[in-house]
Amino acid sequence: MSSPLEQALAVMVATFHKYSGKEGDKFKLSKGEMKELLHKELPSFVGEKVDEEGLKKLMGDLDENSDQEVDFQEYAVFLALITIMCNDFFQGFSNQP
Repeated sequence: MSSPLEQALAVMVATFHKYSGKEGDKFKLSKGEMKELLHKELPSFVGEKVDEEGLKKLMGDLDENSDQEVDFQEYAVFLALITIMCNDFFQGFSNQP
């Protein structure tokens, strides 16, 4: 039986591949695929509608090799940043009565 952390890692990998390859390279997320992933998998972070300007900026920030797509390594950096933000957010509540 796998641990909760191992299960979480498997979900992160499976989620990437669930959306990658619908358009073009099956190992990368296009802007449209990233938009769908954000909307369906992270609705608490993006709200009801993904902001197009915000998505454009996010894609530009994540796309280290400037190929207009997000590969798995760039996606992993994105998840790490979101995880850090969540940790910082919840740390603020741990000291409150």
